[in-house]
Amino acid sequence: MARLYHVPLSPFCRKVRLVLAEKRVDVELVEERYWEPTPDFLQRNPAAKVPVLKINGLIMSESQAICEYLDATWSDPPLVPRAPDAAYEVRRLCHFFDDTFHREVTANILYERVNKKITGAGYPDSRNVKMGLKAIRRHLGYVESLLDERRWLAGDSLTLADFAAAGHISSLDYISDVDWNAFPALRDWYARIKSRPAFRNILADQVPGFRPSPQYADLDF
Repeated sequence: MARLYHVPLSPFCRKVRLVLAEKRVDVELVEERYWEPTPDFLQRNPAAKVPVLKINGLIMSESQAICEYLDATWSDPPLVPRAPDAAYEVRRLCHFFDDTFHREVTANILYERVNKKITGAGYPDSRNVKMGLKAIRRHLGYVESLLDERRWLAGDSLTLADFAAAGHISSLDYISDVDWNAFPALRDWYARIKSRPAFRNILADQVPGFRPSPQYADLDF
């Protein structure tokens, strides 16, 4: 069985968890206190970051590389298209969420409000939180515009781009920081994706000291 070292609210870990579940790959989840790295963990990943996946005799880090390995190894269902232009759009959106969205939104909201408390890194910086709350409306507005034209984020089919987005958005929804009423197309997309069997374990997450939002595990909002 594969083993995934993770943190429940990490959007990068969630992306990998969703891909593993969608591919029906059995995996043991091991919570890792990456902020207190042990020699064993540093041996697995000297960068002291999660996720780390042990699978097929390999120890793998970096969520995008892990997900593309899983997609190449377990081809059903395909999550990165073969056509170059379609594959480009999937990778572009993955990078948007894991870089720009993460830096301007997730790090400023989730990490300030949750991670600092969990890791004992102090109190939230209100300036960062305000910047995150401002940025989330702009970025979700962009996602809304995509979904006005597409069934899924990168086109007509579910792809890795949807799981990258869902990793971040589900983490923010856990702490009630998504205004679903302002983004109806996004809300419809999220209702579809969180109704998939792959989402079941994600919706069962419980983080000590933080209760999930009332609609977090409600498939019909």
